[in-house]
Amino acid sequence: MDERVPMTPRGYEALKVELKKLKSVDRPANIKDIEEAIAHGDLSENAEYHAAKEKQAHIAGRMAMLDDRIARAQVIDSAGQKTDKVRFGATVRLSDIESDDEVTYTIVGEDEADAKQGRISVTSPVARAFMGREAGDEITVKVPKGTREFEILEIRYNEI
Repeated sequence: MDERVPMTPRGYEALKVELKKLKSVDRPANIKDIEEAIAHGDLSENAEYHAAKEKQAHIAGRMAMLDDRIARAQVIDSAGQKTDKVRFGATVRLSDIESDDEVTYTIVGEDEADAKQGRISVTSPVARAFMGREAGDEITVKVPKGTREFEILEIRYNEI
């Protein structure tokens, strides 16, 4: 799986920071926990030992995943892009045609997505429906709760 993973510079840095913390803080603390649990003796009934070993596997898996994402990262800095069309990194202000409510979404990489913060993954159906569209366009999007119609009010590119 040699597919590039699009992400913003901020998202890329966040992955690097998390990986560094796992390597320099979490893993050494976990090793210490394992050593302390071993010192307690009988490993077959040692809950602390089994919990620490489980955490070790989780840390190793997360580190491998982060290494992979960082290696395949396609960092896209969208600051200063033309605001004519929706592309990766765009912040899009929308009007929900049915309710007349306004919502704002920023299109980011999968690892950065947080719907509560208004950041949606570039691979989400909503983001895909907006890609390549212009201000004034009306878009119908299928969402889990049915179908929603939006009008694009504004497209901007900020440093994310």
